[in-house]
Amino acid sequence: MISLEQVSYRYEGHEALSQIDLKVAAGETVALLGNNGSGKSTLLRILAGLYDPKGTYRLDGEIITKKSVNAAFRRRVGILFQNPESMIFNPTVFDEIAFSLREFGIDDVQERVHRIAETFEIVPLLPKSPLQLSGGEKQKVMLAAILVYDPDLLLLDEPTAAMDPRTSGWLIDHLLDLDTTILIATHDLPLAYEISRRAVVLNEAHRKIYDGDMDTLMGDIDLLTEANLIHKHRHRHRQLAHSHYHTHFQPQQKENPPCV
Repeated sequence: MISLEQVSYRYEGHEALSQIDLKVAAGETVALLGNNGSGKSTLLRILAGLYDPKGTYRLDGEIITKKSVNAAFRRRVGILFQNPESMIFNPTVFDEIAFSLREFGIDDVQERVHRIAETFEIVPLLPKSPLQLSGGEKQKVMLAAILVYDPDLLLLDEPTAAMDPRTSGWLIDHLLDLDTTILIATHDLPLAYEISRRAVVLNEAHRKIYDGDMDTLMGDIDLLTEANLIHKHRHRHRQLAHSHYHTHFQPQQKENPPCV
């Protein structure tokens, strides 16, 4: 579905992404891992048609350029930004979710909005202003505003950053049930491990340094350290102080979490 060939991008003369080759099959879920500033968000914005990179970007075989980023493309690709407030501009939650349906000329707006609001357990929020909501609620609303028009490609940028543990757990369950192609950018190894069997890792030089099995990645201490996805520091177990590598994996999320 997605093919990138030698894709690079620069912000005002500063390199943000360097020579990325990537292929993603339809229906696949891929975790895009890397430290802050590694280029994860830039890559998602390229896939969403927001940035025009060097190199070649194909979606289902069609080369994507500025001219091809039209209403039909927008309906196929949905992106959720890390900061939900950057996406909010409607007076109520209902209007926020309904906006894309109206823009794309999709019928049965009322039915679609209420159906996804029930799925997302946000029906009581529909008459409220999105600006009155918590960070996790805003993320839920903006994700609903994307999924309500059934995009073929879903791009998620640090989606759990504003969520509490319960809402993060809900998101993982919901993503596992989706029948769509998903790329999720995060430096949260536990989240990536839960939702994807494949990881793509970017380093601080904005290059791809790994593309493969998630379990293999979790056992590669050197690679995880190079990507700044794990760190080592001293801490105490009762009276004993020692140090080892940490991923900040939350044990309650999985019975047998990966250990490094």
